Amino acid sequence: MQGHVYFGNYFEFCDEAYSAYMRAMGIPWQELVKSGTDMFYASATCDYLGSARFEDTIHIEARISKIGNTSITSSFVIRNEASETLAKAILTSVCVDPTTRAKTRVPERLRRAVAKFQGERVEG
Repeated sequence: MQGHVYFGNYFEFCDEAYSAYMRAMGIPWQELVKSGTDMFYASATCDYLGSARFEDTIHIEARISKIGNTSITSSFVIRNEASETLAKAILTSVCVDPTTRAKTRVPERLRRAVAKFQGERVEG
């Protein structure tokens, strides 16, 4: 109705970009869960610098910016086709056991995949 994308949708865009990022690294979310680690979002922030409009094509840059003991922080930049920055978001995920939901250490396999994919080892 207002002619622009609802603010909450930016988090959905980031979630989709994060899933694509995990697949690109070679660790699809479902595979991670099958191997004994799930992730829940613990924190989400977004700075809105512009607005996408209905039918706009947007591009999302995603990267993992910090890996803690049990958490992973991902950073996102959302741009329009003219490369104008529309938003910057940060999502923090906590690794948990899929059955007990107890926090668990970020798997070493995931740490290695991030380092290889981004060309750097990311730590807290």
